Amino acid sequence: MASVRIPTVLRKHTNGESRLAADGGTVGEVFDRLVIEHPGLGETLFDQGSLRGFINVYVEDEDIRYLDGLSTSVDGNDEIAIMPAVAGGA
Repeated sequence: MASVRIPTVLRKHTNGESRLAADGGTVGEVFDRLVIEHPGLGETLFDQGSLRGFINVYVEDEDIRYLDGLSTSVDGNDEIAIMPAVAGGA
């Protein structure tokens, strides 16, 4: 099972859990399984089936945008990190 790091802002959808584990051969498959158990994650991460632009996802510190996106392969030892973009200023 891949391990998925959940940022603080999304933990309201995971009963406060900071890490979740899910089976899947790709990032998309892992996310599909997580969304079944935690539907609120799906509404936050996806818009009409596509990953929202402000959601950054890394597999072993590699941005999936520069790999194969949601089709990026994962194995049971991989860590997936979800990192919503932070914006702000004064």
